[in-house]
Amino acid sequence: MSSKGIALITGASTGIGAVYADRLAKRGYDLILVARSKDKLDDVAKQIHSSTGRRAETLQADLSIPADVRRIADRLATDSSITAFVNNAGIASASKLLDSDPDYLEQIVQLNVTAFTRLAVAAASNFAKHSKGLIINIGSVVALAPELLNGVYSGSKAFVQNFSTALKNELADKGVTVQVVLPGATATPLWEKAGVNIHTDLPPEWVMTTEDMVDASFAGLDQGEFATIPALPHAADFEAYEKARLALAPNLSRREPAARYGVGAQK
Repeated sequence: MSSKGIALITGASTGIGAVYADRLAKRGYDLILVARSKDKLDDVAKQIHSSTGRRAETLQADLSIPADVRRIADRLATDSSITAFVNNAGIASASKLLDSDPDYLEQIVQLNVTAFTRLAVAAASNFAKHSKGLIINIGSVVALAPELLNGVYSGSKAFVQNFSTALKNELADKGVTVQVVLPGATATPLWEKAGVNIHTDLPPEWVMTTEDMVDASFAGLDQGEFATIPALPHAADFEAYEKARLALAPNLSRREPAARYGVGAQK
């Protein structure tokens, strides 16, 4: 079977990343799977090769370590056979800010923002050079609802949302497709690591299976969506949100303060 090139997926050993690996293999991509656990990566690679016949290389890397991030970024920036990138690796926190370990909050920023950015820029530069490629950034609905969970995690996902919007605009005429996916609560090991039992701590009607989430994201991609919110019934709701946001633009930066403040020339 001919290949669409290679898709590199971070956080590919379990959960969302492992399902993306399966679905991309079935869509005709060979794979580079990146995660901390070599054993789990090898299991995913064997299963994919057995079920699809596609090649799956594994790269062990801890993206909380800058040297490992640089190693994966170098591969993304220089390997012309890579044509898709799923920027999925990340960690979450459900504890309140004042109850959180500052070192863990810093790790969220390192993984969800710093590593995320370096890898996305590396892939984008490579894809733009060859005028083709697909970048899928995994965000979260908490980017739109900062009142949920804590501000570091939701802030990191708001970064993903803003970054993806800017990246899409910058790559619009360069043949590169950018999608940002904003899942709600999804049944993945991420929540267990964050101290949340999705089976007891969340209403069951909130929790989507990983398979359904990824399949919805691909359906959105195939329909030409930039932002895909798998649980949102009506795309027009997000379009209205974006329209309201963009309507602010003409008045966000002006020489004089608004008259309602009664300062400056408005005195």
